[in-house]
Amino acid sequence: MLEQLTRYDTKLRQLEQKDRRRRLCANAGIDFSSNDYLGLASCPRMAAGTMAALERGVPLGAGGSRLLRGNHEEHEALEAEAAAFFGSERVLYFGSGYAANLAVLSTLPQRGDLVLHDALIHASAHAGIKAGRAQAMAVRHNDAEACEEAIQRWRQGGGIGTPWIVVESLYSMDGDRAPLQDLLAVADRHDGFLFVDEAHASGVWGLDGRGFAAGLEGRENVLVLHTCGKALGMSGAFVAADAVLLDYLVNHAKPFIYSTAPSPLQAASLREVLRILRDEPERRQRLHRLIHLADQLSAGLLGTSSGSQIQPVVVGSNGRAVRLADRLRRDGFDVRAIRPPTVPAGTARLRISITCNVDEDDVRSLFDHLAVALAEISS
Repeated sequence: MLEQLTRYDTKLRQLEQKDRRRRLCANAGIDFSSNDYLGLASCPRMAAGTMAALERGVPLGAGGSRLLRGNHEEHEALEAEAAAFFGSERVLYFGSGYAANLAVLSTLPQRGDLVLHDALIHASAHAGIKAGRAQAMAVRHNDAEACEEAIQRWRQGGGIGTPWIVVESLYSMDGDRAPLQDLLAVADRHDGFLFVDEAHASGVWGLDGRGFAAGLEGRENVLVLHTCGKALGMSGAFVAADAVLLDYLVNHAKPFIYSTAPSPLQAASLREVLRILRDEPERRQRLHRLIHLADQLSAGLLGTSSGSQIQPVVVGSNGRAVRLADRLRRDGFDVRAIRPPTVPAGTARLRISITCNVDEDDVRSLFDHLAVALAEISS
């Protein structure tokens, strides 16, 4: 046992030497690191809605999996309302986005199928693909033509199953968008499925915050994941898809079958979130104004901008990214360093997240301090 602990400690020290060791740290400073894009996590209306649910007797805990006694009327009401909101035939609610990606990608693609995934998809999608039985292949980032070519080569090599194209609509580390219409056209031509993770678009982009895939939902060959732990201010995730696909998940997806159901109280709170998205467009409007300002400041300082609430500052070196983040935190800004393996080697960065938890003066001040830090910390 002691020998094994020593091996773990050695590996941790190796991470330390590469400036890649992760540590938990307390939240401090102005929020430029969270995914609480609309400021709903501490919204008074959310708190009031949650208290009202408690007062009408909604329980804190589910008491079991959804297939046992854990299925509550709040789960079913939430799923029905989310399906109507996003324009899908049906929605299935999971406890986390990670669990949802794991469930879909380990269960639906079958042996003999081909999963083509964007090179920059989230770790949870990788975990699901690895746990599944289908052949998998990474394709160039945001390149629909690469998907087309890969499917053609697979068919020519004897592939007879179903192709699955797996992408994010808005990428969490670069803030850029997928060419969803082009990708869907590829899926259509080859009788395939398109699976879109809207984690960072849900609540922020599209009519009422329905995301970039809003016009695609309801199609039999499109599945969309909407996480609830980012702009929606809570936790969990919706998988929106054809009812047959979701019923198959209920019957075969181990992350769903063998997990305790999410809190019914949380489901009730998310019902209030959907109402807020409809009732308060000013939240998105304010966020988009802040994004526009950040784009202007980033373009002026760095020569690049993302056009989204995710503003990457790629510096290359792990150590420089850590030192820059530490400097900004000392200056009163909560900015975090992102290093491999979360991002490709040599692309360590600061990930600046724009949310409704800040104002225009905060954004300007951050970029002023960032300019000084970049000049002083050159390596």
